[in-house]
Amino acid sequence: MTDSVEAQDDSYAAARLRLLTQEARSGPPRRAELAALTDRWLAGLAADAARATGATGWALIAVGGYGRGELSPRSDLDLVLLHDSERSVGEFADRLWYPVWDLGLALDHSVRTPDEAGKAAADDLKVQLGLLDARHLAGDPALSSALRATVLADWRNQAPRRLPALRELCQERAERQGELSYLLEPDLKEARGGLRDATALRAVAASWLADAPREGLEEARTRLLDTRDALHLVTGRATERLALQEQDQVAAALGLLDADALLRQVYEAARRISYASDVTWREVARVLQARESRPRRRLLGRSRSTPAGGVPERVPLAEGVVEQEGEAVL
Repeated sequence: MTDSVEAQDDSYAAARLRLLTQEARSGPPRRAELAALTDRWLAGLAADAARATGATGWALIAVGGYGRGELSPRSDLDLVLLHDSERSVGEFADRLWYPVWDLGLALDHSVRTPDEAGKAAADDLKVQLGLLDARHLAGDPALSSALRATVLADWRNQAPRRLPALRELCQERAERQGELSYLLEPDLKEARGGLRDATALRAVAASWLADAPREGLEEARTRLLDTRDALHLVTGRATERLALQEQDQVAAALGLLDADALLRQVYEAARRISYASDVTWREVARVLQARESRPRRRLLGRSRSTPAGGVPERVPLAEGVVEQEGEAVL
């Protein structure tokens, strides 16, 4: 490791520690600052690695929660190193990943060409969901933009097939983890009404087929994220489960009276997300059923859905979005 990289690591580690131990900094501003701080550090590491190896035609992309800027104190760094070269980028990747591991940070990473990333998204719904939140960090922004545009277009084109699969994933998770607002030791991420469901609602909205009720939804998501931040700081671990023995400490970290006050807030947030999920998935089912029931055959050179006047029928899908002749248009 070069002196430059070591200096960057020391500077980042010190700045990160200061940020996480400042009582005055919390909530969305702290998450945004932590993400920005991490962005700058990783961009510096990537630039040093590129200079040392002569790598060209690459981009470093944040995906998933990191792509959304939702970095809690112990969150994984979800990263994709995208490259357009047939030449091996193994040394470049090692110079990028090892400093992250050396600081003890959890890393979920992959190295792919644009075609490989697109195929992985097509084959794996979870990969596709993570790439929907792709955010450029360093390197060639055209590579990042092209991948994001491709993934988003594929998501919208495949929505009639992908959304039922996403719904099934949500239902299976709810059966395993239970209803967050009824649990004494809830999983803030995986339980029904948790952060996973909030992320699923973002994916539904990105499909243009339906949208979630907006009232109170962002506040509910923020409350769960704030609770997770406090939980990570109290436990020193990347945990999502709000265990009984830690609830009073988490409550104190959030400025609440006790565990009961904490659970009331968490349950209220979960109920809001659960309600939005119920409404959204019903709307998805309605839209998909309407699409399936519409005749697709042509009659005398005209779509069966086209009135005699020659103007195609426009079916509302979401605010500012309609379906016309089987396509979502603005």
